[in-house]
Parts: sequence; C-alpha cells; structure tokens
Amino acid sequence: MPTAESHASATWQGNLTDGKGTVSTGSGALNAQTNWEFRSRGAPTAPATNPEELIGAALASCFSMAFSNNLAQHGTPPHGMDVNATTTFSLGSSGVSISSIALDVTASVPNIKPDDFQRIANEAKDGCPVSQALKGNVDITMQAQLKQ
Repeated sequence: MPTAESHASATWQGNLTDGKGTVSTGSGALNAQTNWEFRSRGAPTAPATNPEELIGAALASCFSMAFSNNLAQHGTPPHGMDVNATTTFSLGSSGVSISSIALDVTASVPNIKPDDFQRIANEAKDGCPVSQALKGNVDITMQAQLKQ
C-alpha cells in the first residue's frame, strides 16, 4: 500500500472548562457539526465527544481491521466482531494523560482453536498502526472472547 494521508481539523472557542469546539474529518465521517468539549471527559454530555473518546474509537476500529485481516490470513475469517474501548484519562505525576485503554473483544470465528484465537488477537492488538503509535505511552489491555 502506498503512503496515505488522512486529514482532520478542529475549532475551539472559549476557555478550557467552559469552551466548546467542533471536529471534522476529511472523509466527512465527522463534520463541523460534531461537537467536543472538556466537560465530556468523565461524564457524557449530549451530544459531544472528547479527544480520549476519539482515540479509543481509533484503536477499536484499527484493531478490528487488523484482527479481521490476521484471522483471514490464518484461514479463519470472522463472521463478525464487536470491539469496545474504555479509555482512562487521569492525572498522574507528569500531569494529565491517557493512562490506559482496555479493549473488550467478542468475535464469532468458525473453525478456530481457542489458543490460535487468543494469539492472533494479541498480534493484532500489538501490531495495528494505532497501537504502534500509542506504544510506550499508553497501557493497552485486552479481553478477547471467542463466540462459537
């Protein structure tokens, strides 16, 4: 695959705690109507997102594509999977940070041994591009459940 670029933009008005912004992507999946704000950290605000939620979504989607590809290369393509990401934003000794992201994976994969399923899931968790970008900075954990 040749080099590819993705584009995103954000606007912000106001101070940190009371301000609001919008985020959009070049693909149009998120548009200038997609709101984000500080208050959405830790407590859902409707409808607004935050950077940590978007990073969790990026990891969940990247992992699901990598896992699906790895399973297919193993000769056991999935029928489907659900991937949920819980991103923890916390205050530590070095300031505020994303300290961890926990992936909760449930996948329907016919004709695969449970040990192979877990091994391939871990390979996808460690190898997807978003995991690679976060490596060394964020603790990424995973629970993967095979649904027969």
